[in-house]
Amino acid sequence: MAKLLNIETSTEVCSVSLAENGKTMFLKESADGLKHSELLTVFIEELFEKNHFDIQNIDAVAVSKGPGSYTGLRIGVSVAKGLCYALDKPLIGIGSIEAMGHFVAENIADFYTSTDNEELLFCPMIDARRMEVYTALYDKTGKALTKVSAEIIDENSFAEQLKQKKILFFGNGAQKCGGKIKHENALFTGPEKTSARFMQNLAEIKYNKKEFENVAYFEPFYLKDFVATIPKNKILK
Repeated sequence: MAKLLNIETSTEVCSVSLAENGKTMFLKESADGLKHSELLTVFIEELFEKNHFDIQNIDAVAVSKGPGSYTGLRIGVSVAKGLCYALDKPLIGIGSIEAMGHFVAENIADFYTSTDNEELLFCPMIDARRMEVYTALYDKTGKALTKVSAEIIDENSFAEQLKQKKILFFGNGAQKCGGKIKHENALFTGPEKTSARFMQNLAEIKYNKKEFENVAYFEPFYLKDFVATIPKNKILK
């Protein structure tokens, strides 16, 4: 049974967990905003020191590869790669949207009770600013029905799928979509925040299949190019 360190920094949440056989042993996280550069290594150190667990005894490092916050992903992946180099451990990359979709599909009873949940689809959403989200659709087994993409949400979004099945929308991008998606089959319930514990089962599966990343060349899945912006209140001198 593998012991895996899981790192999630794709959104405003900085989250770290230690899992064995896909089950949470220890978890440390904060949703106080994009403070990953300050918190991530501190959380990892605390996780092992306070629980008297030697980091050398982990079997691999799993990291959320995106899409999501450009800066958050860079920090998470950089720390994960550094640990893999230093500890000589394999690296596992887990999609942030995929992890949320799988977790909710596997734990549907925690979020929604229905006699017809076999008809449910699952739609995790990560905020990509304005009315755009990173998203994909999953079935009850966690199988992806669409590719992860950046979508601008309007009144017609998911219209065809909603005619046929109920869809659970969740994640930090879902709340703003409630004002646009008004269909009776649209259900806004489920976790709002990302978490390292959502990654654990997928990381365990990939570890057992030895689906490891090339530590030297692995890069986050940004999906969109980074665009630097200038604050509107910048004072010119």
